[in-house]
Amino acid sequence: ELFLAFLPLFDRTVVRQEAKLERKRGTGLGKVSVLPDIELFFSIGDGTSGLLQTVFICSYMFLAPLFGYLGDRYNRKLIMCVGIFFWSVVTLASSFIGKDHFWALLLTRGLVGVGEASYSTIAPTIIADLFIKEKRTNMLSIFYFAIPVGSGLGYIVGSKVDDVAGDWHWALRVTPGLGLLAVILLLFVVQEPKRGAIEAHPEHTLHRTSWLADIKALCRNPSFVLSTFGFTTVAFVTGSLALWAPAFLFRAGVFTGEKQPCLKAPCDNSDSLIFGIITVVTGILGVASGVQASKKLRIKTPRADPLVCAAGLLLAAPFLYLSIVFAQASTAATYVFIFLGETFLSMNWAIVADILLYVVIPTRRSTAEAFQIVLSHLLGDAISPYLIGVVSDSIKKSDSYMWEFRSLQMSLLLCSFVAVGGGAFFLATAIFIEKDRHLAENYVPSENLAMSIAFS
Repeated sequence: ELFLAFLPLFDRTVVRQEAKLERKRGTGLGKVSVLPDIELFFSIGDGTSGLLQTVFICSYMFLAPLFGYLGDRYNRKLIMCVGIFFWSVVTLASSFIGKDHFWALLLTRGLVGVGEASYSTIAPTIIADLFIKEKRTNMLSIFYFAIPVGSGLGYIVGSKVDDVAGDWHWALRVTPGLGLLAVILLLFVVQEPKRGAIEAHPEHTLHRTSWLADIKALCRNPSFVLSTFGFTTVAFVTGSLALWAPAFLFRAGVFTGEKQPCLKAPCDNSDSLIFGIITVVTGILGVASGVQASKKLRIKTPRADPLVCAAGLLLAAPFLYLSIVFAQASTAATYVFIFLGETFLSMNWAIVADILLYVVIPTRRSTAEAFQIVLSHLLGDAISPYLIGVVSDSIKKSDSYMWEFRSLQMSLLLCSFVAVGGGAFFLATAIFIEKDRHLAENYVPSENLAMSIAFS
């Protein structure tokens, strides 16, 4: 399942490398990716090419609830196999689209959301049904290593494939074969566990309820709701940095005279490469340190998990702020602060997943995963890159190199304040976490609820 989690994130970030855009092409601050080749191939502009990421996020958000519903009711292994196989075929097909059919590329990038929605809503629930307590936390940390590793390698591969192959299409041909391998491993290695069997009390029988009843129950779960909003701030910050950090570092280099403006493709993509390496390393360190800190703190307090998440965001905020402020003064200092900020941000990934799994009963977990995915994308990384760009454009007074850098610098400062808000959400989660966990672990369905079987 670690391999399964890695693939769509790897593919998504490779495509983000392709879809990365800057609004003023004529300034020479151009692209820090292979987007110029795509725009030239399809004869499109920045606004149209920006739809590549938008259609993926939108399809992913709309499909997640569907797979959440299916994952709570039907064979999860089979659902993931179908989703990943479909993802592999569509990804490969998108690399053969002709130059007169950009609409087809948009369609295939939207359909890619099927694969990610199928695994991201279901895979954590299978882990939850195989392990409990600290062992579950350890397994989740291994699973969530795939987020930074897949994303970081996506940056690295996205910045190098075009150089090696001389054709941007090959960026979309890297992962489909691995996807088919993942399907084979799913079919012959992964076992489908019974929902809640490893943790259910013998006298308790869990009944499937209607989708509407599940949503109402989740909305009345303060730990789930507050931790979801906290996780949404993480998505907001990481989404902003994923799109804008390499561009910001490139603009800083042009502003200070360390780099030459990009007047024609291919542009200098060294910042994307370095940022990708940082994403991989900090992700591994952050996930591991977050899990270890939580395990040690659990000895002293049952509120350990949300407190560690809050600490991660509150510690990340000042380092992100310093990385943005020091960009024009010292490139080395900027990378150090980004490294520290991303490490603290990454402390949340596995812990947030663990919180969801122990405050939500087994028959609602896939729906809860889907709900969290939709909200974190809708209010997080689906809007944050666009919002940062809009704020930057509103601040910019001219198209000079100085204002291209300064406006983006000031708009990115928003990320630090959002991180502080996320810390507040997790501190609030700590107030309710003990009670909500107890309710989930000792859940006994009422007679009326047990009669509400969800097949509609």
